[in-house]
Amino acid sequence: MRPTAFAALSLSISLLIAAPLVEASAPTSLSQDDVTWLRRDSFGLDTATVTQYRALGRKAVLEKQLDNRISDTLPAPIAAQIASYESFYTPLEPLLVSIQQQQQQIKTMPDGPDKVAANKALQTRANKLGQEAQQAEILHAIYGPNQLKEQLVWFWLNHFSVYAGKGRIRWELADYEQNIIRPHALGKFRDLVMATLESPAMLEFLDNAQNAKGHVNENYARELMELHTLGVNSGYTQQDVQQLALILTGVGIAPINGKPETFGPNMAPLVVKNGLFEFNPQRHDFSDKVLLGKTIKGSGFDEVKQAVDLIVRQPACAQFISRKLAEYFVSDNPSPALVAKMAHTFRRTDGDIAQVMRVMFESHDLVANAGKKFKDPMQFVVSSVRLAYDGTPIVNAQPLIGWLNQLDQPLFGRITPDGWPLDNESWSSSGQMAKRFDIARAIGTGNNQLFTPAGSTTRGAGFPMLTTRLYYDAIEPNLSAATRGALAKATSQQEWNTFLLSSPDLNYR
Repeated sequence: MRPTAFAALSLSISLLIAAPLVEASAPTSLSQDDVTWLRRDSFGLDTATVTQYRALGRKAVLEKQLDNRISDTLPAPIAAQIASYESFYTPLEPLLVSIQQQQQQIKTMPDGPDKVAANKALQTRANKLGQEAQQAEILHAIYGPNQLKEQLVWFWLNHFSVYAGKGRIRWELADYEQNIIRPHALGKFRDLVMATLESPAMLEFLDNAQNAKGHVNENYARELMELHTLGVNSGYTQQDVQQLALILTGVGIAPINGKPETFGPNMAPLVVKNGLFEFNPQRHDFSDKVLLGKTIKGSGFDEVKQAVDLIVRQPACAQFISRKLAEYFVSDNPSPALVAKMAHTFRRTDGDIAQVMRVMFESHDLVANAGKKFKDPMQFVVSSVRLAYDGTPIVNAQPLIGWLNQLDQPLFGRITPDGWPLDNESWSSSGQMAKRFDIARAIGTGNNQLFTPAGSTTRGAGFPMLTTRLYYDAIEPNLSAATRGALAKATSQQEWNTFLLSSPDLNYR
């Protein structure tokens, strides 16, 4: 590393670990409050975001983003890239059927090099499908025109976390992201919970696909209350977990072995199917249950709907979800008044996520905490690419996935079901900052393969030019004195880019 670069890295690390930056005040075409609000409303600034804000104003931008009916179509090259992925152009059921057939063929093969090669090919395909889901999510985050929704998709993917490395989940990730989380990101929280409950990825990750009468598995029931809805120390008991596990017996995945299922005349009317989701009454415990003090009569899948309704209408659920949203968007320690107002709206609107978000984004807290919320790796990578390449379509998203892996936040890579942490301390170590500097340099110098098609040796675009109108209007006026000093020491445009992207100013929101 060059001496100048090393000095700047040391400066960035010391400033970031010591304290959040204090932004300098200076006249700008956008007020500091405007810039702060936009940096919370989006993954990071780009020209399209600022242009829309200038044209519509804050209130109209927020209303447009909270309307889940408005299309959030990606730029054509990015949409075509995602549409070319096998996991996105193939529905989940035929995809799993083809994989199962491939597995069965391998089982019939005699041991030897051919079988080893076939197994290797299957694993390669599995890894490719997982990478496609990762790439699709980060491409949506960078190029999605509704940046508030994109942040919520990432937030809910993390809140309802699944681990790619378990079982068939790599095959199911695209369906989970595209058909479960994204359509419900701004809707009613109850609908989002029910969608995840019926998702093959969630049912496999938390083992409810094996939950049956006489062989009860409590994993999903416990995490549904502790991590997804109520939070720890919210008043539920181990008996509530056990009762919810009984309610969830029979909630699983339809077999894809090609053999028709048979149900007796009493059971057939109670079967519920939705894609690969299946409620199998033959695996269900029909006894009466008592959950959170309320009796739920044994009746089949209706028990599940009653249980979810009961859980999400608990005051603890409104408080838990509101605080977690505020922790992600506003501060590690959001004000009790803000959380209480959000929770009140949650209860009043029957868990309307968009209405809860409106309360937060219209609050003074959102801008009052400027520069105090440290970006997690996903936010850092996405915001850096949005600023550096400003809407230019990249052709190879794999380096982005590699950077998140380096920063210890791989997409769908959290082994435990609690999701990646949201607090500043988890992401601001000296080791983390050294890795961020390396990634800032890869982006700032253009040495990153983002514009080189996978498998090609042809170089794409060179280094980005960050000294644009966007920079002078929305970033430069608010830079700290320390960052200005570091930028003044840069000996080339590439080095200047690196110093800016790795600065405290661009690592805090």
